[in-house]
This record gives sequence, C-alpha cells and structure tokens, in this order.
Amino acid sequence: MNTDYFPQIKQSHSQKLPAIYFDNAATTQKPQKVLEMMTNIYSSCNANVYRGGYYWSEKTTALYAEARQKIADFIGAKSSNEIIFTRNTTESINLVAQILERDYFKKGDEVIISQAEHHSNYLPWWQLAQEKNIELKIIGINAKGEFDLLAFRKALTSKTKLVAIAGISNVLGNIYPLKQIIDLAHKKGSLVLIDGAQWVAHLPINVSHLDCDFLAFSGHKMYGPTGIGVLFAKKEWLLKTEPLNLGGEMITSFDGTGVCWADLPQKFEAGTPAYIEAIGLRAAVDYLTKLGFKKIQSQENDLTKIAYSGLKMIKGISILGPSDISKRSSIIAFNLKGIHAHDLSDLLAKEGIMTRAGVHCAGPLHHQLNIPASVRISFGVYNTLREVNYFLQVMTNISKELSHDKK
Repeated sequence: MNTDYFPQIKQSHSQKLPAIYFDNAATTQKPQKVLEMMTNIYSSCNANVYRGGYYWSEKTTALYAEARQKIADFIGAKSSNEIIFTRNTTESINLVAQILERDYFKKGDEVIISQAEHHSNYLPWWQLAQEKNIELKIIGINAKGEFDLLAFRKALTSKTKLVAIAGISNVLGNIYPLKQIIDLAHKKGSLVLIDGAQWVAHLPINVSHLDCDFLAFSGHKMYGPTGIGVLFAKKEWLLKTEPLNLGGEMITSFDGTGVCWADLPQKFEAGTPAYIEAIGLRAAVDYLTKLGFKKIQSQENDLTKIAYSGLKMIKGISILGPSDISKRSSIIAFNLKGIHAHDLSDLLAKEGIMTRAGVHCAGPLHHQLNIPASVRISFGVYNTLREVNYFLQVMTNISKELSHDKK
C-alpha cells in the first residue's frame, strides 16, 4: 500500500532511526484524505448542524447526514436511523448497558461474555450484575486459544438475555465465529452485542446478514478521527427506549411541562454532536472502501504469517492465541522468557519499533493465562514486510543477548 497517503508514516521514513508503528490495535494513523476533509470543513463552512437556515449550517448538516448514511452502508445496516454517533466503542457499549438495565433486564437474568473481553465489554456487564442481581457467565478460552464454542452452547439457557462478545480479541487476535454465536443466542431468545473495535478496519461486516442486535466500534481504530464512535442498534430497540442524555436537539418540543422526543437518530444525540469527526470518519470509510477488504486482508494476512512464523523460531518466545493463522487477525501478543513485557517493549522502542505492553485492558484474560503482561504487535495497511523482517531481527538479537547474559 502507498504509505504516502499517511503524513506521519511518510515523515517517519525520512528519519535516521526507523519509526515502525506496530500499535494499530490501540489506534491507527490517519490518511491525508481524512485530515484534508476535516480541515476543509473547519476552514470553509464550519457551522453547527441542524441549527441554522444559512449555507454553512446547511452544508455541514448535509455532510453529517451523508456520513451517517455512508457508515450505515459500510456495515450493512438497513437504515441510517440505526446509526447513533458516540465518542467511542466504550461509550457505545455503556449506552447499550444503560438502555437494557432500565428497560430490559430483571432479577435472575443472565449475561454471557468471554474471558478475553476488553474491559469496555466486561466492566459494564460486571457492574450490571452487581446492581441488578443478574448472573454474569464467563466463557473461557479453550486449549487452542480460541473462543470455547462448546462451553458457550452449554452456558446458554432460557434465562440468557444478552450475549456481549468481541468480533476479534484485542490480545489473542482470534476471530470469533460470530454467525454461529448469534444464531445460537437468538434461538434462546437472547440479544447479541458485538464489540467490533478490532474488526471494522480489517474484515468486512454486514449487520443485516449477521443479524446482531447491537454493534459498537470506534473511528480512531479504523483510520478515522478520535472522539467519534458508532453504535448500531436495531430500530425496534431505539424506538422503544427512552433517551439517556437530555439537552438540545434531541427533542421536537418542550414547554416546561411536557416533552416530545425527536425522531431517530437525533433522539439519542443530545447537544452539539462531533460532526467534524463524523465527517472525517466518512472519509476513512471511503479510504477503506476504495482499498477493498480483499487487498487489506491479503496484505495483513501475509505480514501476520511471517511475523508469527518468525517469532516461533526465536528461543524463549511464547505466543498467545490460536496457532491456526486462518483463525487470527493481524494481532500477535507474546512474551520472551527472562524479561518482563514492559522491559521488552522498551528495548524494541529503542530500536524504533513501537509496540504495546501490559494487559491491554484485558486483565481477566491475563489472570486466566497466569501472566502479568504481554507485548502486542498489530498491523495496519501501511506496514510492510521490510518492517516485519527488521522486527524479527531485533527480537532475535534481544533473545541472543538474554541467553548470553545468563551464561
């Protein structure tokens, strides 16, 4: 892929020390088109949406509506009214939790999640279980490092009211069998929420085909701006649910005694929305669509195979997650015997390789695996085979130095 589309990546290539960005699961760099789109709005027609009858406001309002429709098309939603803009995946999931807590759950109900969930898709349900006396069932990871589908089947009961699951683990990198999970859950009458934060920039998704009830994801993990997230929710739930945030633009009338809520989706978007960021997200969607997921998957799969195989050859390396590369995304978490993950990440940073170390907001998973932390690399569209080979050479040198120091 042409890295010239990414100013920060292009600039890093001119530096003496390599600047290799392998932390894409945390956030991605932004294409020039995204930056230009946002700058153009700020410098040419910036005005609050919905609230003015003049050109600038009408222009930004139209672009905001187009962004919503573009994102609805991108994920296969039936209507743009099913797209609620939030700040990020975390806020989207918490919004669902608050909606369901008030209007759906009752004592004795069950929620199923996996042990590998990001804290954003763990803590809201954990807290809900404490407050509403709901049973939280945790599905572990099987011996292959994959979601335990057999255990999931056994855990499902008529009391299961929600399954909240990631599409791809942000640590293990494993791709969950979403269609199977959703179909099994629906047969029991359960709703399904998908945390798509690690999915939408790497694999195509169609919520109508999957038939999930909710999907949450963030703009900044898919080459878009920070501060903008998306919640897809089936229209039936949005219509029957009262709004949580109250303020301007989410009502049609209020006389001090009675209120009439606005139509979807404004009903759930109180106050001035992040319209510039939403328009920037539209540009990111355009970028991904133009590249095409066939090309994205081909490149990322090649890098993942080479990185995984190369790490396996290095003495002292242990890799988390499935060994079957076909069941992995472009995320690899690992440890090197004899060195803490944070120290290893620091050594890599000194060689110009940017990685992530810690529990990656997945404390329960690391507790299950009985490890304090791990180092994570994650690829994006601008990463190259040359970068992966350099990383493997640096890792080999670090491993040899550790072995030499012990002698």
